Amino acid sequence: MRLVVPEAAEDTHQPLRDSFARLQARRWDMAQTNAAERLSRLARLKTNLLARREALAEALFADFRKPRAEVESTEVLPVLLELAHTARHLKTWMKPRRVGAPLLLAGTRSEVHAEAKGVVLILSPWNYPFCLAINPLIAAVAAGNCVMLKPSERTPHTAAFLEALVRDTFEPSEVTVVQGGPEVGDALLQLPFDHFFFTGGGRVGQKVMAAAARHLASVTLELGGKSPVIVDATADVKAAAERIIWGKFVNAGQTCIAPDHVYVHASREEELLAGMKDALERFYGRTEEARRASPDLCRMVDAAAFTRVRGLLDRTVQAGARLVAGGGVDAASRYIAPTVLADVTARSPVMEEEIFGPLLPVLRYEQTDALVESLRADGKPLALYLFSQDEAAVDFLLKRTSAGGTVVNNVLLQVTNPHLPFGGVGPSGLGAYHGEEGFRELSHARAVLWQGRASLAHFFFPPYTGKAQQLARLASRMFE
Repeated sequence: MRLVVPEAAEDTHQPLRDSFARLQARRWDMAQTNAAERLSRLARLKTNLLARREALAEALFADFRKPRAEVESTEVLPVLLELAHTARHLKTWMKPRRVGAPLLLAGTRSEVHAEAKGVVLILSPWNYPFCLAINPLIAAVAAGNCVMLKPSERTPHTAAFLEALVRDTFEPSEVTVVQGGPEVGDALLQLPFDHFFFTGGGRVGQKVMAAAARHLASVTLELGGKSPVIVDATADVKAAAERIIWGKFVNAGQTCIAPDHVYVHASREEELLAGMKDALERFYGRTEEARRASPDLCRMVDAAAFTRVRGLLDRTVQAGARLVAGGGVDAASRYIAPTVLADVTARSPVMEEEIFGPLLPVLRYEQTDALVESLRADGKPLALYLFSQDEAAVDFLLKRTSAGGTVVNNVLLQVTNPHLPFGGVGPSGLGAYHGEEGFRELSHARAVLWQGRASLAHFFFPPYTGKAQQLARLASRMFE
């Protein structure tokens, strides 16, 4: 079902309220569905996706020239992995989990039941507009929720694809897609959803969290931050260079877990820079003309994104950074060349904010203690990447830093493992999902205690004299 919100009318947001009411009316039916019923809906989603694979690729190309290989590897594959993992494990996840109990509760049985939260709002982003809308949806449906999904207006072709896919897969009382700009997002935040799931920037994340607080609802925030890479003196520099270049320039750097900047030990800096330049040229072309014509490079999503990242590039070079590779731009096609920058410092303009574009600054370090200080100054990023052959050095950094997730000797791969939670910490997010973690995130863990025929509770009934008082004191002393 498509909901179009008029710009100026007394009942501007009535379609949203009507759709929300339909979802609320169905939420108890959905909560009582069994594993087979939920999986049948997800199987239908998979079937419809596979039948429209080409249409998805065309939509993403129309929005920001996303290469078909990247559509498969970063949009379709993660969804298929999530669907397969959920199909394999959902029945087990849904079973009540038996837990233990202290001796004082002898004669009881304790369980944790996964209970659907109710109606979930998913606000999805533009950078991976299919995967980052559908994977939370899979978790929400698996947990027995009804869902309202708002895709980003910055990728309109993919948003239209999502609307049609959802309409042809689910009943509108189960899952509904809402389209519109920030004014629609603001209106949605006024509705009393049971859970708010947002992927995007920190500023809007704060608004979502404030709305959830007003409704006393739970919230998942998948944000971002400046995810750093460390290449230490023991690293396999050739492998590091290739993997960092790949991870950085996928989706033109418009990836929440992309390597944002690199700290390299001074003894390996020139070797790393040379390896990065070589990898970049092998991947995308030996000349600027070849790279601009490459079918494997995405574009900036819109003029605003292009202008912001170009400004970071220009100001950073003016401040003294050295262009190792790249630097070319074309406003007409929103093209920014894959660019590696050296002689960058913590005060360089490119270090002021999350880049979210195809610029890769490289900073040198010499002392590990100074590196730790820099990493802590970066905040708590969504990802931290460590390239090292020294396990003790890796363990040292893991214990002294914080990040949503970490990969050792590669990048991006943490997001592809449905057995791992995916989420941030502090400024990079709140909560996690993927696989069982997503099922739990979008379920309420309901405590259920069954009392058998015999009970010790009556020993503690009032009046609190004689044996009752002695037993209460004895019970306390057992745990002193």
